[in-house]
Amino acid sequence: MSHGCGELNDSVHTINTSGDRDAKGIALATAAGLALTLAACGNDSTTDKTSGATTDKSTTTTAEGDGITITVWTDTNRQAALEEAAEAYEEATGNKVELVTKEFNDIRADFLAQVPTGEGPDITVGAHDWLGELVANGVVAPLELGDKADEFNEKALTAFTNDGQVYGLPYAMENVAIIRNTALADSTPDTFDEMIEKGKAAGTEYPFLIQTGAEGDPYTYYALQTSFGAPVFELDDDGEYNTTLALGGENGQKFAQWLNDQGEAGTGVLDTNMTYDIAVDAFKNGNAPYIVGGPWMVADFEEAGIDIAVDPIPSAGGETAQPFVGVQGFYLSAQAQNQLAATDFLVNYVATEDVQQIIYEAGNRLPAMTAVAEKAAENPVTAGFAEVAADGALMPSIPEMSAVWNYWGSTEAQLVKGSDDPAGVWDKMVSDIEGDL
Repeated sequence: MSHGCGELNDSVHTINTSGDRDAKGIALATAAGLALTLAACGNDSTTDKTSGATTDKSTTTTAEGDGITITVWTDTNRQAALEEAAEAYEEATGNKVELVTKEFNDIRADFLAQVPTGEGPDITVGAHDWLGELVANGVVAPLELGDKADEFNEKALTAFTNDGQVYGLPYAMENVAIIRNTALADSTPDTFDEMIEKGKAAGTEYPFLIQTGAEGDPYTYYALQTSFGAPVFELDDDGEYNTTLALGGENGQKFAQWLNDQGEAGTGVLDTNMTYDIAVDAFKNGNAPYIVGGPWMVADFEEAGIDIAVDPIPSAGGETAQPFVGVQGFYLSAQAQNQLAATDFLVNYVATEDVQQIIYEAGNRLPAMTAVAEKAAENPVTAGFAEVAADGALMPSIPEMSAVWNYWGSTEAQLVKGSDDPAGVWDKMVSDIEGDL
């Protein structure tokens, strides 16, 4: 889910489950069998004042006040915005907000371990694809947003909804898209084959770039897979994922064959040697007109002086190419000692345009609050990612997703390297996943 960032490095997601999910992080998380999301940066170890235990790579700051104390786990990307919200809250209520800054990729495991003991925070930042696991373990509480719910993107709210109940306050959405070097290509065609032809016509070393690596990257490849009509899980009538796999069958086999045909034994357009760093460097150096990437890459390209545009990912299989959409937000602990105050802090101080705007400026991810997103859309790059997100697919947040990553990426990498039986390789992956569900 990240590097993107220093964040998707957050999510992956998590995907890396997620969230702020960076793509690179996502790829790494995927390799580790985690779900996606984006990653964040933290400082060296300090004492977690909530638990009294030493927590690696975390720091603590406190907004002084006279009343109760709310403890919030955050990462460095959200810290500045939360400090502003904490100061306003403290001045208005006399309560205190203790911000504990942690590495994003450490938060989920620490939250799952500490909340049941009563030592976790009242609120934590997190990715939406953690939701199923957090709910299953009983460590998050429902969040009553009231009229505030109408101020947020419907897909972002859905991401934090489980069995009809909202469990988090969303603040940002992210997804991959085609990032185009406008000096090398004037548009992105609707189909993958047409894009490759246009890329070859640019006369660059690569017609197209997509990070793959020796362990595959199903997060980054997902839009290409969905264009074959092979989403990972089925959706029920309420639009929520169930545990029935949908990536198998004839459509999945066609995608497997395509990976083989475009891989190292075929056209060579896909290559397991193409890691995140290699792909980004190649694009920065003008060696390709197209790359599949997320907002976490944008700063690198802008610093390199490249004029970019963001376009939908072309269809390889004939259907709409739907990338995963990850959502970042704030969860309320089921063991929060001050749930009313924590809810008030989230709904009336964090869920304001000013704070949401600061969070957007820190990470350049599409804001989940509609009014802030509309302002952000004045930036054509942000508007491009938003357009692709509108047709994207929410990353599943069900606990069963963890069983998928273990086999998905390695199978894709195997096919990109080449196989005499792509359909059989894919079918075995499906069988292995079903055995773990």
